[in-house]
Amino acid sequence: MQSFKPSVLSAAVTLALAVSSTAVLAQQNNSGADKPDNVEVIEVKGIRGSLNKALNVKRHEEQIVDAIVAEDIGKFPDNNVIESLQRVTGVQVTNRGSGETSAVSIRGLSDITTTVNGRNIFTAAGTAVALQDIPASLLKQVDVYKTRSASQIESGIAGSIDVKTHRPFDFDGLKVVAAGRGIYTEQNEETNPAISALASNRWELDSGEFGALVNISYSRMRYRDQSVTAGAMVPFSTANSTSPFTPYERIFLDRGGVAENPIWQPGLLDGLPSAAGSTLLVNGTPTEYILGRDAIFQSDFNGERERPAANISLQFAPNEKSEYVFESFYNGFRNEGFNSLLFSFADWWGGYGGMTPAQAASAANVVLHPGTNIVKSRSVQDPWVFTSGDLTTGQTDSYLHALGGRWDLTDNLTLKSELVYQDSKYEGDFFAMRFIRPGANYKLNVDFNNGGGIPGFNFEDNPATAAVNEGSMADPSAYITDTMYDNANEDKGDAITFTTDLSYRLDGFFTLAEVGVRYDKRGAETAFSRQDTCCGGGANVGTIDGLASINSGFMDGEADVPTSWVVADGHYIRNNADEFRSMYGLNKLALQRSFEIDSTTLSVYAQGKYETEVAGRVLDGEIGVRYTGIDTDSNFWQEAATVDAQTLTSGESKTRKILPSLTARYQLTDDLQARVAYTETLRYPGFGDLNPLITYNEDVTGIGYGTAGGGNPDLKPTESKNYDFALEYYFADASSIYGTLFRRDIDGFVVGFRRAVTAPKSATDPTPYKFILTQPYNASEGELSGAELGVVWFPENLPAVLDGFGIQASYTSLSSSQTTPDTNSEGEITAYRTTDLFGVSDSSYSVVLAYDKDKLGMRLSYAWRKDFLANYEAALFANPLEVRRKSEASMDFQLSYQLTDQWELTLDGTNLTNELYQSYYGNNPETNNFGTALYSRTFALGVRYSM
Repeated sequence: MQSFKPSVLSAAVTLALAVSSTAVLAQQNNSGADKPDNVEVIEVKGIRGSLNKALNVKRHEEQIVDAIVAEDIGKFPDNNVIESLQRVTGVQVTNRGSGETSAVSIRGLSDITTTVNGRNIFTAAGTAVALQDIPASLLKQVDVYKTRSASQIESGIAGSIDVKTHRPFDFDGLKVVAAGRGIYTEQNEETNPAISALASNRWELDSGEFGALVNISYSRMRYRDQSVTAGAMVPFSTANSTSPFTPYERIFLDRGGVAENPIWQPGLLDGLPSAAGSTLLVNGTPTEYILGRDAIFQSDFNGERERPAANISLQFAPNEKSEYVFESFYNGFRNEGFNSLLFSFADWWGGYGGMTPAQAASAANVVLHPGTNIVKSRSVQDPWVFTSGDLTTGQTDSYLHALGGRWDLTDNLTLKSELVYQDSKYEGDFFAMRFIRPGANYKLNVDFNNGGGIPGFNFEDNPATAAVNEGSMADPSAYITDTMYDNANEDKGDAITFTTDLSYRLDGFFTLAEVGVRYDKRGAETAFSRQDTCCGGGANVGTIDGLASINSGFMDGEADVPTSWVVADGHYIRNNADEFRSMYGLNKLALQRSFEIDSTTLSVYAQGKYETEVAGRVLDGEIGVRYTGIDTDSNFWQEAATVDAQTLTSGESKTRKILPSLTARYQLTDDLQARVAYTETLRYPGFGDLNPLITYNEDVTGIGYGTAGGGNPDLKPTESKNYDFALEYYFADASSIYGTLFRRDIDGFVVGFRRAVTAPKSATDPTPYKFILTQPYNASEGELSGAELGVVWFPENLPAVLDGFGIQASYTSLSSSQTTPDTNSEGEITAYRTTDLFGVSDSSYSVVLAYDKDKLGMRLSYAWRKDFLANYEAALFANPLEVRRKSEASMDFQLSYQLTDQWELTLDGTNLTNELYQSYYGNNPETNNFGTALYSRTFALGVRYSM
């Protein structure tokens, strides 16, 4: 793939300027069309002003849209954009961790197109940007589009989010704002800085009016995430076992001398039967089994994240008929995370072969969940335990530069155009060392659900070895070095985008005609290195200065588990990487190429806005069509022992789509309006999913076969047909109630096909070996329907003490289904099953109590979402395949007080109720509990200056 060299960029600029004798400003998410003359201009100030402006955006947009508007310059209401979005009707957020929330969905779907000032942006080799990487302090407004016009980018079946930054012409003249906050994270007792500053001015020159704005932001977050997890289920013998298995031994798929192969089927949607007395056929004998966990493990993750960002905006208006804009946007990401992992296998319950069934049962001490064959608690003799200390580092630098203009060619004809260049690079590495405790593990006592879905466990001290305390995990001398892992990766992406839009005002039924073109040339490439080896000479950890790290206070008393243990100090091993590579007989590897992709998109649209009267009331809207053509050329390299040994595979794909759209809005009364919309949108395959090469991974869990995965160069975009009907009632100043019914018919969902294949066991071992291969295919159809209801209300004529009180609330109800194929070992479809869509909660709501009066502003918000299907477990185990998240909630608080006209004090807190976040298998969180995570509450005190 050819990267964008300066010559290519120069040629593109020349082409753009040639076309731009007719040229135009960016094709933006709001299509760039002029708004109706009756759009109210509202000065944003305080909570009420912010909500009022957001309602004004919703009321006058042609699309169904919700907005968040900053309460003042540089004053967005939360730590990041996603936390603010959880209060938007129809929006659900999840994946709290690292001191923030990091995932957002619109009406249950996560495929969202994110733009900044209408420009589609991405990170490195990906197709999207992490919304939380855009600092909230840089933002003016965020628009959440739930329907799409033909003028908007076609991707994102969930919707699109447009992030708007400030420009100098937003202000009358000089504007300076500076803010600083100290954010305290409770679990690691750290205070973190977040600072931002904005300076803007405009000048009258002989050649016209000129404005310049600079906005900068920097934040650092030190965080601590803690989790404890019960492992996956696998079948075990009971005390009454059948040969060749001994009492309480794990039943592997394939054992020598066993006639049935395999004995049991892993990866079933509902898992193996869990009723008491269920049997498997072992050597022709129906044999009762129990379902126990393969492991118990916990993670103590401490990290430090930095986000620098800057935005420069220049505007020049030589006259009233033209305007030019140059903007440069930078956002950076730095993250260093040290993970301390304690892992104990619980899947070898053998050693009871010489005992009677009664003696084995007493030693194993197995307790089942009533009425099931699922193990609740038990003891494990001589468990195999390891700890792992690892350091993960990541760094991203992303730049976006845009130059565009607007020209009023006649009183009715307007031209806008823009040229955008983006460049983004991510570099990361992972360095880890594992410790084991040979001869120091006596007995594990574990309750896989010790209460509330939280496991509890401990290691028992052997009374026969007075010199060693096997019950303590915090003695470095009990450990020796084991496997070391050394991985790195590098992702790059760049793009040149040119847009041009022409609009013509009309008299009659159609009031505006618009046409436009978007040309996008995108490049992406990735490279990686990975190596691991065992065992570093088995050195005693206590003899190597600086190597051991011991944590403390794990889970803050929320779980009955070990609270400290020994791991390799991730910072130490990473800072001395060459020394430890030499200890393991390794050298630093060069990066191997993974894939390079060139993707060219050409989109053309035409749409008309119309307005008429029906029964004396205004009916307006827009109708349009968008054509999109995408050509993708790709190169993929197979992993090899050396860079020179890699083999190249090339591929190409083409997409051509015509996407119609229609919206209509009818004014039932002066304050009540109805909307209907029909739109079509796409979800493009991820670049990595197009990789035709297959990566094979050996069996690491003792299941009896390996796993393999690869992409599919023939993947097509997922398509969605979208239907919406909305009613909106604006009954008072800053007050409204609104609701929407919607439906999404989705075709071509990408799902993983699994089948058995035989391949060499490894690069150095040609022995034929069984692997379960998973590859993506457009093999599923889905449907999403639901209703959302929202209200913003500031009551009038309240008593003086309550004057300024208001409420913002929303509720979303969703129903989803996805039809996916079941396949046999040959990859042939044997049946179809219907499941929920991933990430969709059937219901969610948020309630905000606000108070805004004089110098004081307060907001207490609570958001909740019902449990949902999160993902599928690896198809290696006996538990149900589905992994579900328990219901999630968050309570946040913000307060601001205006000390003077220039100075303001702020106080806020997140996750005030200190929620635990949990997951489980299938549909029973009591017997099938999985993970429990504890994340920090945060408290912040800040000051803001404005002039």
